[in-house]
Amino acid sequence: MTRATSPDRRRFLTAGAAVLGAAASAQLWLPGTARAAGTTLPDGVFSLGVTSGDPLPDGIVLWTRLAPDPLNGGGMPDEVVPVEWELAEDERFRKPVRRGVTQARPEYGHSVHVDVRHLRPGRTYWYRFRTSGQISPTGRTRTAPHPHSKGGNLRFALASCQNYQHGWFTPYADMLAQDPDFVLFVGDYIYESSPASTGVRRHEGTGEPYTLVQYRNRYAQYRSDPDLAAMHAGAPWIVTFDDHEVDNDFAGEIPQDPAKQPHDAFVARLTAAYQAYYEHMPVRASSVPNGPHIQMYRRLEFGRLARLNVLDTRQFRSDQATSQEGAQDPALTMLGAEQKEWLLDGLHDSPARWNLIASQIMMAETDLKIGEGKLWYYDAWDGYQAERNQLMREFEDVRNPVVLTGDRHLTMISDLKEDYADPESDVVGAEFVGTSISSNGDQDQAAFHAQWDPLMADNPHWKLLDAHRGYHLFDVDRHGIDAQVRIVDTVRQPKATASTLATLRVESDRPGVELA
Repeated sequence: MTRATSPDRRRFLTAGAAVLGAAASAQLWLPGTARAAGTTLPDGVFSLGVTSGDPLPDGIVLWTRLAPDPLNGGGMPDEVVPVEWELAEDERFRKPVRRGVTQARPEYGHSVHVDVRHLRPGRTYWYRFRTSGQISPTGRTRTAPHPHSKGGNLRFALASCQNYQHGWFTPYADMLAQDPDFVLFVGDYIYESSPASTGVRRHEGTGEPYTLVQYRNRYAQYRSDPDLAAMHAGAPWIVTFDDHEVDNDFAGEIPQDPAKQPHDAFVARLTAAYQAYYEHMPVRASSVPNGPHIQMYRRLEFGRLARLNVLDTRQFRSDQATSQEGAQDPALTMLGAEQKEWLLDGLHDSPARWNLIASQIMMAETDLKIGEGKLWYYDAWDGYQAERNQLMREFEDVRNPVVLTGDRHLTMISDLKEDYADPESDVVGAEFVGTSISSNGDQDQAAFHAQWDPLMADNPHWKLLDAHRGYHLFDVDRHGIDAQVRIVDTVRQPKATASTLATLRVESDRPGVELA
């Protein structure tokens, strides 16, 4: 599928990371706009850049966080700071659309979430912030299509798993050049691991984050990656978290190592992690945390073309099983009763041609045992067999379900089957497990295939396996989804060469996925 790029967009892409230099835009601020009053702030308050998210047909969330000393708690005074924002139809802000003043509050790390409404559907906008005489980087965003639009096309990128210590976030440079309408990020935005001297880059701090300030510092370090910053400024993001935003393999209020993290201590850690997550993501006020709880599952519409159901597979799940028998316990849940009902209602009542599901954890089966018998990963949907199998049966009555996943640090593209115990059972959908942005670094491809290729015979629903770093790019229209597996040659250096490893196709009303 070809995709035209507007002259304005080409200029924005050509600028790339240079867009993040705000000085040039200072003189373009609309005359007559009131300047923020109060304490004069240190230079560099917009060090964490800008982004936008959760596009609606008439609205978008604009985000920034004031942090002149980002790796040391932010460096802001303990006071409320007014921040001006501006939205325009052009990147030089000669066609203003909306502007106003919001407050950056210390109790939320001086983050800013502006939920702009009354915009036009399917439109591109530019935005920026100002406070204390300083101008933010310029961001570019886009609203969702009109609710009743049936045609058109949608381009989006699927990303996950960006371990700062494992490499540079080089896939984002190519992603920006591909001009997606939005980025879908399905988990492991940060890693909570301690600093390691053997990494390509080193985590800040002296250990894992547990407090709010420590989590803020970790997010600030990740936001310093230039390619990530440019991609955040280049398109709206739709995000959800997995485990490493808090603690590896946690389940609800149960940590990975309960003997080392008593319940009360882990609840305090959850509270800090969720608040830091909210502070650094372009999400609405509905996601303001309530102590150790945060509302993240939600639904976004892209006309009648696509409905996107964003799941939360961490907060409501049962603790992981420890055996094959335990994984088949019908009492285990990944979603919890309320979220499962919400998902099924949204799938069965959908007016959309494509029903997309953002699931942090792989849904298709991974049988790790060669020959007779089965062996599963218990943290994935395989560890919650009864609920997963129920979903597969429900998918038979859902139009064009496509699951979009992360977690695995590899590309694993599969048919979804009604019953994985029966190889002849119906195909009911498709799943794209996107590879990581940087996690696992530059892997030995020969060693990877020597380990995984022998499992293909026991997993005939797998269509493609690969362990390069990168992301997946999707072009969606009424007739089908064209997917590209975009990879880079390295994440060990700040620059990389990107290429298309494979292209795949999902035909409308024909469940499953095929190599193109």
